[in-house]
Amino acid sequence: MKDKVVVITGASSGIGKALAVKFASEGSKLVLGARRIEKLKELETELHGAEIESAETDVSREEDCKILIEKAVARFGRVDVLINNAGISMRANFDTLDLSVLKRLMDVNFWGTVYCTKYALPYLLETKGSVVGVISIAGHVGLPGRTGYAASKFAVRGFLDTLRIENLKKGLHVLVVAPGFTASEVRKVALTADGSAQGETPRNEEKMMSSEDCARHIYNAVIKRKRQLILTFMEGKLTVFMGKFFPALLDRLTFSHMAKEPDSPFK
Repeated sequence: MKDKVVVITGASSGIGKALAVKFASEGSKLVLGARRIEKLKELETELHGAEIESAETDVSREEDCKILIEKAVARFGRVDVLINNAGISMRANFDTLDLSVLKRLMDVNFWGTVYCTKYALPYLLETKGSVVGVISIAGHVGLPGRTGYAASKFAVRGFLDTLRIENLKKGLHVLVVAPGFTASEVRKVALTADGSAQGETPRNEEKMMSSEDCARHIYNAVIKRKRQLILTFMEGKLTVFMGKFFPALLDRLTFSHMAKEPDSPFK
């Protein structure tokens, strides 16, 4: 990855920030997008010596995504890797959910991936580069209390799997990453039924995979040009396996597991 141009969305915290640190340590040139530009500037300072272009980016806005890719090409002349990492979550039952919340999830998680990929694709085809989508186990298995989140992540997986097939003979690498529960800010800013942030996470993040470990796995999967990466055994690989062969049992186990969360919206 030395001297490769890597575009990362949602780079101000969590997995996105950890990815920026990892790729910078390997000599990559970074183009970072996030809504919190001040956090990106702080990261630039932390990664002193790395070549970095930062842009204030709300991926739900098509124009922001277009500008992000244009800045990458203007600064470095190419795009080798696009990592669609920006995303938001939610925690509420569908029957109490304001539909604007579901729309917001789709705008950020699905359309943000579509917009960035659309504008980066011509350059990625030139370099036979990689487009990466960071989804979730919720992109393989429905999670109760997270209808909008699961729907958006399933949509990203379908979009990227199709993109891979369309470009099968053009050298484009498409990687879909499904981390298990990972320590990050995503649960603190998850949306509740009325669209407000839930605040404190309901889960013990000390027992989760770290963002740094997640980033390291993603980096290696890009190097190896894998098509799929499912992280963690119990909450990741085993869950996907059971979804294929024991779906009814998985439904019951998933309900029971998620209902144990503090202040769970369903019982």
